[in-house]
Amino acid sequence: MKIAPFIQAIDRHNGAGGEQIDHVLVHTGQHYDDRMSASFFESLGIPAPDVNLEIGSGSHGVQLGQTMMAFEPVVVEHDPDWIVVVGDVNATLSCSVIAKRLKKKVAHIEAGLRSGDIGMPEEINRLVTDRLSDLLLTPDRISGENLAREGVPEERIRFVGNIMIDTLEKSREGAASGIVSEIIRANVIGGQPKKEISLADNTYGLMTMHRPSNVDHRPILTALMRFLMDEATQRLPLVWALHPRTRKQLQAFGLWDEVLSHPRLLLLEPIGYHAMLRLNMGAKIMLTDSGGLQEECCVLGTPCLTLRFNTERPITLREHGGASVLVGNDVEHIRRELDATLNLPNRPVSPEYWDGKTADRIVAAIMATTRQVVAA
Repeated sequence: MKIAPFIQAIDRHNGAGGEQIDHVLVHTGQHYDDRMSASFFESLGIPAPDVNLEIGSGSHGVQLGQTMMAFEPVVVEHDPDWIVVVGDVNATLSCSVIAKRLKKKVAHIEAGLRSGDIGMPEEINRLVTDRLSDLLLTPDRISGENLAREGVPEERIRFVGNIMIDTLEKSREGAASGIVSEIIRANVIGGQPKKEISLADNTYGLMTMHRPSNVDHRPILTALMRFLMDEATQRLPLVWALHPRTRKQLQAFGLWDEVLSHPRLLLLEPIGYHAMLRLNMGAKIMLTDSGGLQEECCVLGTPCLTLRFNTERPITLREHGGASVLVGNDVEHIRRELDATLNLPNRPVSPEYWDGKTADRIVAAIMATTRQVVAA
């Protein structure tokens, strides 16, 4: 969702004449599930990667180390002027470290996001990547303020907006033509639903959950599932796009059969971007621990319960004008906010520069910085 608009912006830049940009697309393979990776490349029109490192699964240490080892010869071979990294995954950190080891300039898309929780692997990835980056491309004003407090020189920071929203705005019209019941039937797990589904817009809740803090501990996941099955689904049916990690844990903790058979909890295989966008557009409420979905809910106006105790995207919170509220995995808190949130209207909000033109600003910022470096 972040690479597609960036590549398309490069193509527009090259098509306009002037100094051309050659680029090499490297896919680390960290998101190794075919439904979550290959389908995204196809549906978003991303060209096949020039290089696939095929890192796959493993512990943080394994992914970090293997990505560094695999990425270094790629940098040596292609000798780029810039290495552009995105987000806060392990590959972002690994590629930034190798870039600086080989004395290459680094541009970080989505720089400056901070949750304040150093226990999150993603927070460590953000902090280290931003420390190493030569050009820090921020999605909102709050992120720029974070970097300034950390002592990053102003000339290295560029406020460009949220590149995720570029993809949303480009996809919105096409996604709107999808039919919710058809998406569910095409992706439902284990033969669910047993009878015909005809969920109308604004009558169902949408859910995702994959973070270790929510799914890796039996007491926490069990309490969440009891609440969802016994209480939340009595208010409205829930459509749950299931992450492979969560599915594995439900099976390991002996919850799978009960969850799968619940008549008002519809489990879906991992789905493509456009299908998920359509489900979000029609949802009465979102329950998620995904950072990207917090942002989409903000722009679409879907009231959102964020199943985390902190967020690196505070601009999406209601206190900053967004659609989301933090509820963590505390059932009492979730219960209170669910009841209150179901009464809220859909209220779309687009923060500054969340306008579908971020990728063009990113390309312009990189080119302007390149000229400054050459001139110096």
